[in-house]
Amino acid sequence: MAHKHADCLAPDSPKFLDLFPAGAALTKLATGFIWAEGPVWFSELNELRFSDIPNNRIMRWSPINGLSTFRQPSQRTNGHTRDREGNMISCEHGGRCVSRTYLDGRYEMIVSHWNGKRLNSPNDVVVKSDGTIWFTDPPYGIISNHEGIKSDSEIGNNQVYRFDPATKELTVVADDFDRPNGLAFSPDESELYIADSGYARGDGFGFEEGRPRHVRGFTVVDGKTLKDSRVIAVINDKVPDGLRVDTEGLLWISAGDGIHCYTPGGERLGRILVPETVANLTFGGFGKSRMFICATSSVYAIETARTGAQWP
Repeated sequence: MAHKHADCLAPDSPKFLDLFPAGAALTKLATGFIWAEGPVWFSELNELRFSDIPNNRIMRWSPINGLSTFRQPSQRTNGHTRDREGNMISCEHGGRCVSRTYLDGRYEMIVSHWNGKRLNSPNDVVVKSDGTIWFTDPPYGIISNHEGIKSDSEIGNNQVYRFDPATKELTVVADDFDRPNGLAFSPDESELYIADSGYARGDGFGFEEGRPRHVRGFTVVDGKTLKDSRVIAVINDKVPDGLRVDTEGLLWISAGDGIHCYTPGGERLGRILVPETVANLTFGGFGKSRMFICATSSVYAIETARTGAQWP
């Protein structure tokens, strides 16, 4: 029997309520940011890290120690993930690069150029089980000084990349996006989902009709290339931003009014409504079943009956 759902849960299908334990409710963990983004969970530290992009800092929150600053300045980092050794991989708007912060605190820039030209402003990133780093590179960090440093694009396109740390080779896996944004692999890594937030221009002019605001799915070929592009989800309220996948393959998409949950086949099961515009999410906590949500000035959490598929 379905439990009485909290006001923050807006089901399109009765199945949506089964994705949450009884009594699940949205909780505000911390506030006071300008644009919170890029949450990543460190289970061994019981700690969430996330970006506050315009304030040029990486924050951390834990249920024991509360909120503190992890790094400032931070090169206006945006999305984060972890590599197979547990180090933090970050997208930098200010540095126009992807970087690594080791568990012992050491920092290094991983990749900053493609064919001799500077990247635009890497936005979000995932690491595949073979150690390759896949990231999106829209211009949001070079359009203005709000989220980065206003500059011209040297590449002249907004692409999705695969970087192989073993060979140092950076290859383009998708070049037909308007504003590639969040991305996530399916649990078995046979599919890659990528958001296109082109409807949100990021240049002070708001939204532009006719531009994409959807999530596309691709088949991953030999772990290196993409084919069979198809639209999985169209977001009618603003745009899709960061996204995650749970171990059963459901897509959880940050999209304007909250987190939209879709099946891989494109059925929207429901939404977690959040009182601020949502940017990104991740799974963490005990058993990776707690969802952490970055939404404009605050970070929220809600308990789920799912398990995040991201590593570790």
